Amino acid sequence: MVASQSKELQSVENVDSDYSLDRVPRDKRNMGWLSITNITFGIATAIFYFQMGSVMALQFGAINAIISAVYAIIVAGVLGTFIAYLSAKSGMNVNLLSRGGGFGYIGASLTSFIYATNFIMYCALEGLILVAAVYEFFPAIPKWALILFFGSIVIPLNWFGIKQLDKLQKWSLPLFFVFLIAAIIMAALKPSSYDGSFWSYMPEGVQVGGTALLLCIGMQHGIMGLTPLLASDYARFLKPKDTKIGIFAIGFIPQIFCFGIMGGLGIWFGVRLGEPNPGVYIVLLLGIWGALFTILTQVRINVTNIYSGSLSLSSFFENIFKFKPGRRFWVVVTGVSAIILMLLNIVDHLEEVMTFQGVFLLTWATILVTDAVIVKKVLKIGPGYYEARQGHLFKWNPVGVGALIIASGLGTIAALGFMGTFLASTAAFFAAILAAILTVVLAVMTKGKYYIKKEAHDIDNDDYIV
Repeated sequence: MVASQSKELQSVENVDSDYSLDRVPRDKRNMGWLSITNITFGIATAIFYFQMGSVMALQFGAINAIISAVYAIIVAGVLGTFIAYLSAKSGMNVNLLSRGGGFGYIGASLTSFIYATNFIMYCALEGLILVAAVYEFFPAIPKWALILFFGSIVIPLNWFGIKQLDKLQKWSLPLFFVFLIAAIIMAALKPSSYDGSFWSYMPEGVQVGGTALLLCIGMQHGIMGLTPLLASDYARFLKPKDTKIGIFAIGFIPQIFCFGIMGGLGIWFGVRLGEPNPGVYIVLLLGIWGALFTILTQVRINVTNIYSGSLSLSSFFENIFKFKPGRRFWVVVTGVSAIILMLLNIVDHLEEVMTFQGVFLLTWATILVTDAVIVKKVLKIGPGYYEARQGHLFKWNPVGVGALIIASGLGTIAALGFMGTFLASTAAFFAAILAAILTVVLAVMTKGKYYIKKEAHDIDNDDYIV
């Protein structure tokens, strides 16, 4: 690591080894692609994807749900692979990449804060699924007590950072597959509520394509902006020699599992059992073991939610308030915030929150990729490296900030139905395309002069992206 950054990095490393405020030094990028891909499976194995598949199949038909899953895999996989590449090459997560990738260091703090609220919200949602499953077996225990217990348990599981996450996900994954196979077998042994092949199921009055397919795609947008961005929190630790295979594995494989395997099984479970809620049918299939399965999956995903949320809060408060208490402090804040949202029953406002965050996250991911590929690589605007140090950056870069505000604003208006049915269902995709165009236009108009305030002369050649 360069000399000018060593003191700051050492102070951060004394708190933890997760480099929440700066790039991971090249000699600390020592994790293999299998280990990092395994960590990302924490979010890929969430039973929330069961619920997405089941709901879409029962409401809009299995084939429409399947087509939307293929769409989600392709779009999220392409974005995830590009972002994993940027992260692996630079040693930065998306919060830091955004500083030098078109937003400026204050502009990037806005994305960091909204990103953090996203993980807190999902942590609360997944926690409520877990509480509901356990409450079915132990109704004598008040729900608030279960919320406090299961909301708190993920905090110590995050205490030692990415190495601890690797071990937790590695040893719990085999148990997950044992439970999953058992659920599939039990479901296959039960008489199906639908006589035909599951993929041919179509509710009365619904057809393949058209509005039904658009509604399925709209539901996928609510989550598919998250998984590509999540890759950056872990890909930055990738061994340089593993970059080629690693970026594909980290960027694409979790998407295949999220939307293809888990989502596909959700479609099958939903049609076969005639029930959209996995919190209900998993427990019905496996009994108390179903409750344990739910506990396992939700703990796996919530440790990743807490981890990514803590990194984003670290970045936001360091940027805006110069407040740097260390990642562990933000682990506690993230966990407590999720508990509060669970107690307030965030699920009552889930649709509105997911609509905005789906638009925002997909737009943000698109800006980062467009900036790297079109602006930096093709047009040669801005530096070929990513800088995170505040002294080298402008507070605001109109390229990323302008594209994000305009595109996500119009996308949210479209999602609320003010631009017609078609754009309401494809709002996130519409916002992403608009953001890509705006990013290029604004970069050309400003001639890239807001990317770097002070040129860096201590960047290693290997850290150049383009």
